[in-house]
Amino acid sequence: MKYAVIIYWSGSGNTQQMAVAVAEGARSVDVGVKLLPVSKATVQDVLTADAVALGCPAMGDEALEEEEMEPFVTDLEKEQLAGKPFVLFGSYDWGDGQWMLDWQERMKRKGVRLVDEGLILQNTPDEDGLAECRELGVRLASLVNRQ
Repeated sequence: MKYAVIIYWSGSGNTQQMAVAVAEGARSVDVGVKLLPVSKATVQDVLTADAVALGCPAMGDEALEEEEMEPFVTDLEKEQLAGKPFVLFGSYDWGDGQWMLDWQERMKRKGVRLVDEGLILQNTPDEDGLAECRELGVRLASLVNRQ
């Protein structure tokens, strides 16, 4: 069975809620899902998946979380990812979403196929935000089904 891997880092639980909703969306179109906190994920999880979702909130000066997610993304950048379907998502409290724009640009330089613009939600996701996350999962999984 084809599957998507959803890897996230969450400090407050907001991005974890988003990750769960992305997984629900993907599962709704009969795609296998592997949902992992980044602390339990490996680069191999990404390489063997048919599609990938990465989630991380904005930290500090609008950057990725530095202890786990940033090193993971740096390791991914060493791999061949060209053409692999990806989505990015995360929550933030303040700022304008620059961390997501920077992250998207990094991934584009690696040649990944971004399915959509990065999804950002402010603070705790409400039901409308969770619905956006589920829809993002559906879009990602729909590509898996077409491969």
